[in-house]
Amino acid sequence: MNVFMNQDFSINHEQIPNFKSHEEARTYFKNLYGDRFLLRGTDNREGTKVTMYHLVKNPEVYQPYMESFSHEVKHEITNMDVFKSYNTIEIDENGNVHFQS
Repeated sequence: MNVFMNQDFSINHEQIPNFKSHEEARTYFKNLYGDRFLLRGTDNREGTKVTMYHLVKNPEVYQPYMESFSHEVKHEITNMDVFKSYNTIEIDENGNVHFQS
């Protein structure tokens, strides 16, 4: 049985603590969401390192979509379900968190 099947993946922005570092914020989300909180990449914005994560809400849709990028076969998106299967969470080096739907 999948323990995340009935988990609520909505994020109440008002309940998110103020973090002092990227590591503190990353640890918070990793403890809260476990393997559903995935590193996606880093960027440098105005001299500040920003790390992007995906919070996977529907792995049955998300996983095949992400795996399709490693194949040469063109991936065709026919509906918005794939974009609803995850949220992007950006955390900068100072612990500031930005959510994208």
